[in-house]
Amino acid sequence: MHQEQCIKDNLYYVGGSDRRQRLFENAYPIPNGMAYNSYVILDEKTVLFDSVDRSVEGVFFENLKATLGDRPLDYVVITHMEPDHAATLGDLLNMHPEMMIVGNAKIKTMIGQFFDFSLDHRFLEVKEGDTLSTGEHTFRFYFAPMVHWPEVMMVYDEKSKALFSSDAFGCFGALSGNIFADELNYECEWYPESRRYYANIVGKFGLQVLNILKKLADLDIELICSLHGPIYRRKEDILACFKKYQTWGSYSPEDDEVVIFSGSVYGHTEEFSTLLATLVAQRGIRNTKVLDISSIDVSYLLSEAFRAKVLVFASSSYNGGLFTPMENFLMDLVAHNFQNRDVFVVENGSWALTAGKSMREIIGQLKKVNIAEETISIKSLLTKEQYADTVAMADKIVECLKK
Repeated sequence: MHQEQCIKDNLYYVGGSDRRQRLFENAYPIPNGMAYNSYVILDEKTVLFDSVDRSVEGVFFENLKATLGDRPLDYVVITHMEPDHAATLGDLLNMHPEMMIVGNAKIKTMIGQFFDFSLDHRFLEVKEGDTLSTGEHTFRFYFAPMVHWPEVMMVYDEKSKALFSSDAFGCFGALSGNIFADELNYECEWYPESRRYYANIVGKFGLQVLNILKKLADLDIELICSLHGPIYRRKEDILACFKKYQTWGSYSPEDDEVVIFSGSVYGHTEEFSTLLATLVAQRGIRNTKVLDISSIDVSYLLSEAFRAKVLVFASSSYNGGLFTPMENFLMDLVAHNFQNRDVFVVENGSWALTAGKSMREIIGQLKKVNIAEETISIKSLLTKEQYADTVAMADKIVECLKK
């Protein structure tokens, strides 16, 4: 049954949500499902913005049919060729052979990689700053390479003042009727998933994010229509979107807080981590966190690293090296170009204290990361003599948070 929704005037939502898929991109947990958004404008010419993932193709085609009625589909604008948005493009063409595909040169190349249909006479190539008029609506194209694929572009509608932002400003989570951010319990339930989405999907490309923000800075935007997550329509929410992307894109921390990432085999490193957190909390620092890196998916750990100002990595040594979950997490930070933090290192080992050296080598690959000179080295259990070192580390953490 079709379930399209009117966003504003002749702009419609025709996407769908999948609640069965457990992993997004077969990598990231999505316990609350995923929305695959698509939009239609009914003007003198009809325009569809992106198709959808195979998982929601049924409801998508029903929504599209109900929205178009007996009208043809004149244009489909492709802002991103990743299969969770373009997988149904071939089926769409079979249903609407009259449609013209709008995209840039890289999009045209990728269509040829994913599909074997001919683009002759049905592809309209656009360049940076080009416009397309469909009657009352005029669309302007802004290229956003590596946010987060090289072909990505955004589209601004001068009439509705909607920004079709591709994957940018997206979020994990299925939509359940309420498609606008101001209709949701956004701060508690959606904002953390927005950060986790950014950190894992876009986080590596901070410079490119800042570049597209500069391009969009002077636009009068009244709607942000992303390909994932809710639509933003309140001015304060739109400004908040740009502010958070400015923060994340510059790898600046959101909160003056500390997260202790604990890699513990038998609980002794976790015991130290809890002690350190207690000492920090006793010094007036709010929301101090100890996260068990073995039981929490790395996508959540990465999100917390993007959030907090000071990070502590406390890890067991393992097989003469580094505890595997900690090694994997640190390498994920490197892979996502993480930077610009104060970091403390704690190692534990019963017969070979190797974790500290290994952690420092990996962390040393990160840009603008200040690693404290002192490493607390625990041999199985923290000694009474090392308690003073732990107090000193807590004091230095607080000092970093307050500077």
